[in-house]
Parts: sequence; C-alpha cells; structure tokens
Amino acid sequence: MARSQRVTLKEIAAQTGVSLTTISKVLNGAADVSSATRALVEDQLRRSGYRRRKSKERREYIEVVLHELDGDWALAVIEGVRESAAEAGLAISLSVSGDRRAPGPEWIDAVVRRGPTGIILLFADVPPQGRATLKARGIPFVTIDPAGDPAPGIPSVGSANWSGGLAATRHLLELGHRRIAAITGPEDVMCSLARLDGYRAAMTSAGLAIEPEWIRYGDFRREGGERHASELLRLADPPTAIFAGNDLQALGVVYAAQARGIAVPSGLSVVGYDDLAIAELARPRLTTVHQPLREMAEQATKLLLQLLDEPRPDVTRVELATTLVVRDSTAAPAR
Repeated sequence: MARSQRVTLKEIAAQTGVSLTTISKVLNGAADVSSATRALVEDQLRRSGYRRRKSKERREYIEVVLHELDGDWALAVIEGVRESAAEAGLAISLSVSGDRRAPGPEWIDAVVRRGPTGIILLFADVPPQGRATLKARGIPFVTIDPAGDPAPGIPSVGSANWSGGLAATRHLLELGHRRIAAITGPEDVMCSLARLDGYRAAMTSAGLAIEPEWIRYGDFRREGGERHASELLRLADPPTAIFAGNDLQALGVVYAAQARGIAVPSGLSVVGYDDLAIAELARPRLTTVHQPLREMAEQATKLLLQLLDEPRPDVTRVELATTLVVRDSTAAPAR
C-alpha cells in the first residue's frame, strides 16, 4: 500500500476557507485570531492528522511543566527527564503554571509560541481544550501523574498508590500495632484516596475497626502533618502508629510527637510515602514507601519519544511498583 501524502497547510486552507496567513497565526499562537476561527482550524488540523515539520535551525527540547519547583519530589523528576532527554540528544526547559491538578489557562498559548518537540507535565490532567490545541499543533505530551487518575487516552506514567498504602499499613500491623491512624493528602486528589484505600484494606483484612477520628485529610505539607498529628495525639486513646501520605507530612508527625515528649519509634511509629532525600536525613530516619520518581520520569520521556515516532502507541498508561523501605521510625508498640 502506498504511503499517504503528508497533508499541507494549503489543503487545510481549502478545507476550512481560512487564509494561509491566519492558519500560520493559529499554529504560532498569535492572539489576533477569533476563538471561532481558531477552533475551526485546530479541529481540521486534528482531523487531518497534520504534523508540523521540525525546524532545522531550532534546538530540539522537551518542556517540563509543573506547578512548583520547591521540594525533592520535583527535583527527582526533573533530573530523570533531563538524563533521558540528553540520551536522545534533547535539552529540557522548565515552566511553572497552575496547581497540582492542571496547568493554568495562560500556559497553552505560551507553549504553542515556544514550539517544543514535546511536553512532560506533572499534573493529573490537561484540560480538553489544551489537549486539542497540542494535538492540532502536532506537539505530543505525557503526564507524570501524581494523582493516579488520568483522563482516558492521556499518555501517563504513575505508580501503585493503593499497594503502597497497603504495604505501609501491613508493616505496622506486623509489628503489633492495632491503633493505626492515617494522614493522607487532599480529599479531592486520587492518590490520596488510593493510599487511604490501601490502609483501609489492610486494617479490614486484619479484622480491625477503623475509628473515624483516625483518618485525616492533609495537604502534603509538613505543617499540615504536624497539625493533624497533634490532634490525633491529644485523643483520649491516641494511636500508637501513624501512616502519613507523604514524607513531608511524616516529618510533621515526628515534630508533633517530639513536641509532646513522645519518642519515635518507642512511643509512636511513623511511616511516610515517596522516599525523598529527607526520609534518609530525618532523625530518626523515616520508614517510607518508595515511589520510583526518577524511573517514572525516565518512562515518561521514553513514552514521549515513542509518541514522536508513533502518534498512537500501543501503551498509553505505565504504572510502576512501589516498595516499602524500613528504617528507624517504626518499632513494636510499647506494652
């Protein structure tokens, strides 16, 4: 079968009745195009499978988009993307936009003007209009999905959050703990719920009732972990162990315990999540669930490179395993 000819902008112009100049403006993210015309052109570009030719003068690069640069989580991912991109002869650039759920609306026009080879986003989702725009421009993207709930068809890389919560709680149960509390992340973030569901499954399979006040929804920050842990430790019958939804909250739990004169782990066992550098540096060193952040970044970059060669790959969702790392912050409960 003969290979189909690449669609041209002249053909797009004939199909839409829009001038080549206006189509060029749409492709380059110019602001002086009406929303109706922009939508018409983008729809036809997408339907026709148009893919923009790469400029030989432009240095090829991958744009990494995230909501904040603060913290070891972001640094681990950035380094993983950088190494994998370098192996493919690509540079990377960084953009900060939006919140942990999605990039801000202003970002899409800016990225179209910059025209990267591809994009890696550290978000749970990309708004539908943004997806359509990127597809129309022939710019592939992959999400490194901390929330665990990508929209259907979005290429993404994540980790096994439910299994991580299960492993963390089973470890505490095996040590002999029965009053185990959980401080997960925000209630509207899927990874928070998945880790909490793993905790619930472990407790239920052990035949243990879960007291409502043992479950807290945090914000993935140290201060939030410290606040919730202080409330838990003031209960008439406080927990002997706390599973925190990430390492920063676990560090806050340790601070709260120490403020009340409770030693970790002899008076309170603590388990974190992520296995960031602070888990090893904390005193005591944190028992935590290792989330393979660098490997997730590497897999996302490989998937993006595959999309450059094959716009519709066989695999669009990759989920990597999590593992429990036992250190010094957990022990059998005091009798």
